[in-house]
Amino acid sequence: MTNNQDFENFKRKNKITPPMLLEMKRIGMRISMLTAYDYPTALALDSAGLDAILVGDSLGMVVLGYENTLPVTMDIMVQHCKAVALGAKRALLIGDMPFLSYQISKEEAILNAGRLLQEGRVQAVKMEGGRERGNTIEGVINSGIPVMGHIGLTPQSIHLLGGFRTQGKEAFSANRLVEDALFLQEAGCFSVVLESIPNNLADYISKKLIIPTIGIGAGGGCDGQVLVTHDMLGLFQRFKPKFVKQYANFYADMERIFRQYCVEVGEGIFPDHEHWTNMPDLEWEKFLEIEERRFGSR
Repeated sequence: MTNNQDFENFKRKNKITPPMLLEMKRIGMRISMLTAYDYPTALALDSAGLDAILVGDSLGMVVLGYENTLPVTMDIMVQHCKAVALGAKRALLIGDMPFLSYQISKEEAILNAGRLLQEGRVQAVKMEGGRERGNTIEGVINSGIPVMGHIGLTPQSIHLLGGFRTQGKEAFSANRLVEDALFLQEAGCFSVVLESIPNNLADYISKKLIIPTIGIGAGGGCDGQVLVTHDMLGLFQRFKPKFVKQYANFYADMERIFRQYCVEVGEGIFPDHEHWTNMPDLEWEKFLEIEERRFGSR
């Protein structure tokens, strides 16, 4: 590709792949990614031109109502990935590896990652952790499965981290994040998510790496950005992370529409003749004749 416009035209006509994200970093193009958990959302994101769609285990909170992501299982992830895959025809589709799907052993991690590709029809998986997951991540990649890394605030370690807190604010922890990022690159990850870390640290890591960084609450220096779609649309009401830009307040709109529906049903406004179908007059007369023969006049 000779320039950004050529590559943009190429992207519009072809399925996005992990090597294409690497090329986007090389030529300085920003990567857009959002989450999806169902077919209609995936279809809208794909049509809008998103580069990547993540079926995140965040669905445990924003779709299923759990307090965190830990209750999400492989079966749940596979089911949602299947639905999203039907709508994500062009964007790169990435499935989250849920809690305990890869922490137990390398062999189990490979099998579970394979399930997301075979059954869930994703093209890559995302795995949380740095050096402590090194052998496992390398094993999954060596089996032929592309892996997106994830460091910083790792929600599956929320109890260990003591809550949803910014990571890497002290020099020592920041150095460890740099080392983890470099390790993930060396292990073969095609990109890495940086979550809830200082802007200047994320910018530093992004410049150190050849692979693209995808930021969420990590400032503007990353090579791409991801948000939880329910957060940006105002659908998740329990809390709003500081880093979220809320582009709409769909929850308020939905509540208003549902109230209007309740009123219209209660007052008999809905449905009206625009929303129903009657039998043809001749067939209705035949129907009544049959009913009269069966039951007589009443």
